[in-house]
Amino acid sequence: MRLIHNIQKAIESNLNKNSFFIGNTYYNYGDLAQTVSNIRASIHRTLNINESNIGLVTNDDIETYASIIALWLEGKAYVPLNTEFPESRNQTVIEQANIKTILDSSSNTAFSYCKTIDTKKLPLVKINLSPIKVTGDAIAYILFTSGTTGTPKGVPITFDNLTNFIRAFNELGPDINSEDRCLQMFELTFDMSVVSYLSPLLRGACVYTIPKNKIKYSYIFELMEDYKLTIAIMVPSIINYLRPYFDEIHCPDIRFNLFAGEALYLDVLDEWSRCLPNASIVNAYGPTETTIICTSYNFNRTKKNKTHNGIMSIGRDMENTLSIVLDDNDNECVIDETGELCISGKQVTPGYWENPEKNKSSFFYKDYKGKKTRFYRTGDACFKDESGDFLYVGRVDFQAKIQGFRVELAEIEYHSKAYLNKLNAVAIAITNNLNNTEIGLVIESSKMQTTTLLEYLKTKLPHYMIPTQIKFIQKYPLNSNEKIDRNKLKALFYK
Repeated sequence: MRLIHNIQKAIESNLNKNSFFIGNTYYNYGDLAQTVSNIRASIHRTLNINESNIGLVTNDDIETYASIIALWLEGKAYVPLNTEFPESRNQTVIEQANIKTILDSSSNTAFSYCKTIDTKKLPLVKINLSPIKVTGDAIAYILFTSGTTGTPKGVPITFDNLTNFIRAFNELGPDINSEDRCLQMFELTFDMSVVSYLSPLLRGACVYTIPKNKIKYSYIFELMEDYKLTIAIMVPSIINYLRPYFDEIHCPDIRFNLFAGEALYLDVLDEWSRCLPNASIVNAYGPTETTIICTSYNFNRTKKNKTHNGIMSIGRDMENTLSIVLDDNDNECVIDETGELCISGKQVTPGYWENPEKNKSSFFYKDYKGKKTRFYRTGDACFKDESGDFLYVGRVDFQAKIQGFRVELAEIEYHSKAYLNKLNAVAIAITNNLNNTEIGLVIESSKMQTTTLLEYLKTKLPHYMIPTQIKFIQKYPLNSNEKIDRNKLKALFYK
């Protein structure tokens, strides 16, 4: 597999250059090579040969990133586990992915019911970065996203998916080299983390991470200025938080800035662009199922940029991707007609992990220009303009993007109803005064105390899925189709 060999070559060619800056400490590629080799030797000693999916606790340290490389050299997949998520959620992921072994650099393991390799306490071994032979359809990682029934669903990404993504990403023009200093701001359970660490490592660049105990947006600002970062991949919510400080931010060293994961509003981007006077800025789009990002739009500093309701265009297909907009009957929409964005190509996942029912509803074959082609239904409403750019309209279902994470609103409703015992609850994506998305919850009831409800939800859901506002209504309004009128419910949060 060429991708893994390229990782090996990049490490071996840059042993004396910095690979990571983590917690105010630099680690060079030699340190990375040694740590990878130590972990790999332990994998050989500990793992059953048939184990393919390995749990990885998502700490911010060199051992965690080295664990990813070690697993890939062995042709195995990593499944990230965040100990700050509810225990029941992590246990569900472990069971679904059939995880028997977990790599963990924590001082105290959180998963005592699994075999654990303590990656911080391993003996030194001879450096060995030669990968075993692995086919392109082998899985590189599995990310578990929010599920409508309260059960997370796994998205496996193969080495072929990842190889084709890297090829397409490089065509966007980041031109990363061994002198670059690259931001990695993402939690490892979020797929944007993969491009943020992998693309720099393949070019011998240095990756700058964000400690979990820091205020993310302010720390990013400090990193960019103090360490003169040159490459920054971000979610739009970060610049919304930074907006009050734009007058203080001047980062002329940033030359490539990519946004993805949420809707990007032109007004804040236009202001942000002045903080990065020399940067090429790209707005990208892509569900986890299509390997990180698959469309892109270049921000233009001197000409009008395309928007819909203030949201930047998501642009055109990247290499290896084919996107079409379909109506409710799976017929291709005409220019400027809104429908569901469906995506095909070499970056599309082979399907949800052991979930045939969800696969049947999310993936389909369609005769496209005389060829039977497999597509993924994104659940995003878009339209294509006359020049071939896609404009984002919103969700066609009840999903939202919160801090870059895709959230099924139905999952929040599921757990809320379980606690409320026969009372109805509707989750709504709302926009705060910083233009960031939060969760509102509307309960069909007279007003009640909600402290215990929120405490219960914190045991079932990650922090970004916890409602920040709760409203009460005696009876839900219905639309002409006799369905709950969510727009009217949403209006409750803006009175």
